[in-house]
Order: sequence, then structure tokens, then C-alpha cells
Amino acid sequence: MLHNAAMTSLRRNISLLYGFSFLQMTLFPMAVITLFWKDQIGLSLSQILLLQSIFAVAMVVMEYPSGYISDRLGYRTALTLASVLGIAGWGVYTVASSFRDVLIAETLLGISTSFISGTDSALLYESLKGTADEAAYGRFEGRSTFFGQTGEAAGALFAGVIYARYPLIPFVLQVAVWVLALLLTRGMAEPPRERHHQANHLKEALASARYVFIENRRLRVTVLLSIALGLSSFYPVWLIQPYMRSAGVPLASFGPIWAGANLTVAIVAVFSHRLREQLRDRGMIFLLVILVWGGYLGLGLAAGIWGFLFYYLLTAMRGMRGPFLLHVAQTEIPSANRAGMLSLQSLCFRLLFAVTGPLLGRYADAHGVGNSFLLLFLAYLLVLPPLVWLFLRQRHGVGSHP
Repeated sequence: MLHNAAMTSLRRNISLLYGFSFLQMTLFPMAVITLFWKDQIGLSLSQILLLQSIFAVAMVVMEYPSGYISDRLGYRTALTLASVLGIAGWGVYTVASSFRDVLIAETLLGISTSFISGTDSALLYESLKGTADEAAYGRFEGRSTFFGQTGEAAGALFAGVIYARYPLIPFVLQVAVWVLALLLTRGMAEPPRERHHQANHLKEALASARYVFIENRRLRVTVLLSIALGLSSFYPVWLIQPYMRSAGVPLASFGPIWAGANLTVAIVAVFSHRLREQLRDRGMIFLLVILVWGGYLGLGLAAGIWGFLFYYLLTAMRGMRGPFLLHVAQTEIPSANRAGMLSLQSLCFRLLFAVTGPLLGRYADAHGVGNSFLLLFLAYLLVLPPLVWLFLRQRHGVGSHP
């Protein structure tokens, strides 16, 4: 049994992680970043998606190593390093004037994000495990998402107005946000957990990958479905701003619209565990699929100023997906390699985006953003049904191991 002081420290981790999630997602430049790249730096849509694919590659290169390091050096150390890199990355943006400068900033931010990815969820789960509350992980993960998306909504609310007056102010504010995040990480406690690590790092890394993608069937199909659904809500992040501009949405409205999208994620995430109780796994999955199809079809067919509202269907899906599928995955992952195995999912996500993102950007430049959404609708019409069938098959009685 843990001493009262240790239990108190682990419970404090939860509130500190909520605060960290809020700050991590308080992205003042996010609601106008595409416009900044186009207007201030002079990038095309294909360059922007290429930039994001390079960001994804930076994360791919560091994703599993960062999770591996986190499992060994500690979750607190990894989040501290992520905060320092966040300060550096956004600091570069304040003096950026070329594609190269933005590339340096995005690489630093990509590595920072890779150190957070998997580590924050692992720290939350292990802290709950230390207080015997891991069965309620979905509820706590939903709340963490709520704070994160509320932070992004707060940062976006006046982003358009600030950007229109002083384009660099959102980036200066972002540096200050990461200084606060760094201060939060200093108060976190490392939870006690299993540590059965091999001396051969490469061998252990390959063993983790084999466990996730070969040995554990339930974990494998959960990861694949989570990646597919995650990408479905990620592509529009980089396309919705030019979509709104072409539809005639006023620049001053970009911030409130972005804030509304993130509040949708936040509110739905908080109630995700209750929806799962009501709908069960089958109902949840079917609802997620309908939201993806409806969102893309609506964005592709709607041409008016209110067409962006279909994007909110995809943000609602995002709010449901995270707490639900993360909880399913967490129950299948051993403590000793939790952050590393969660990072493997993010690695595959980023790698797929690195491959498909620039192609989608090229298609959007050539055929328009609306047609890109229709193309994505057709792609998900083909991809999701077999993944859903496999997931439900594994969740209804087929063993975890072959």
C-alpha cells in the first residue's frame, strides 16, 4: 500500500495534468496559422501540407524513442523536456521569415509533441492505478481532453482579431504559455510502476512493436481503428481555414469558429464515458463512423458560408474517440512499456499523415478544398467498415492472442 503522502502526490498529478493539458492546447496561433503561413511567409497549400508532413516525420523519428525514454527516465522528465522544446519552437516563430525558419520551428515543436504523446496518458493511467482508480480512466481522460480543448478554444477566441492587428503577438503569447507549462511539470510526481526492462534496447523496442501489432489482436485492431479515426479529424485541421476563406467567412470570425470547434470536442469528451455506457461498444463505433461520413459529405457538398458547421461533426467524433479507444488500449498494455506502446500508435498516425498529407494538399491546390473533402469521404467509405468489423469481432469474445 502507498503512504498517504504518495497517494496525495499521485492525486495531485491528475489536477496538474489537467492544467498541463489546458496549457499544451492553448494554441493562440492555431486558428490563424494557415493564414500566417500563406500571408506572412508566402507558402502555398501544398507547401503547408508538406510542412506538416515534415512535422510528422520529426515526430515519427522521435515518437517511439521519446516514449521509450519516458518509460525509463520518468514521465515527469519527459514532460519537462517537452516544455523546454515548446518554448524554443515557438520562440523561433517570433523571428521566422522563410520556409526554412518555419521548418526549424516545426521540427522543434514536433519533437516536443512526441515527448508529450503517450507520456501524459501513461502518467494519468499509472497515477490512477496507484490510487486504485484505473477503472474510471475513461472519465478522467475525457476530463483531460475537456481541459485541453477548452484551452485551445480560449486561445482561439480572439486569435483572428489579434492576428489582424499584430500578426506576431499570438506567437509571443505562446512562448509565455510554455513557460507556465514548464513550471507545472516541476510539481508532478513519478508514480511507482513495474520496470522489467531488457539491457538490449533495440530488442526491447522490437518486442514492444511485436506485442502491439502481432501478438495482441485486440490491441492491434484498436490501434488501427484509432489511427484511422484520428486522421479523419486531423486532415480538416489544415484545410478548414482556406475552406472558410473561400466561402467568404470574415477573418474576425475565425477565432470564435475555431473556439466553437474545440468546445465541441471538450463537451463531447466529458460525456464520452456516459455515451459508452448507454450505447456500448457497438453503438459508439457506429456513431463515430456516421459522424465521419456525415462531416466529410457535408463539407464536400456545402458551398455556403455556413458549410464549415459540418466540421463540428468531425470534432464531436474526435471528442468521443479519444477517451473511448484510449481506455480500450490502456487495458491491454503492460505498465513497464506503457508510454512506449502508446507512442507506437502516434508514430503510425504521424507516418501515415506524412505520406498522405502532401498528396492531399496537392489535390486541394489543383481541385479545391471542397473536392478534397469529397475525396476523403469516399476513402473513409471504403476504409472504415472492415476496421469496424474487425474491432467488434475482437471485442466480442475472440481472444487477445493467436
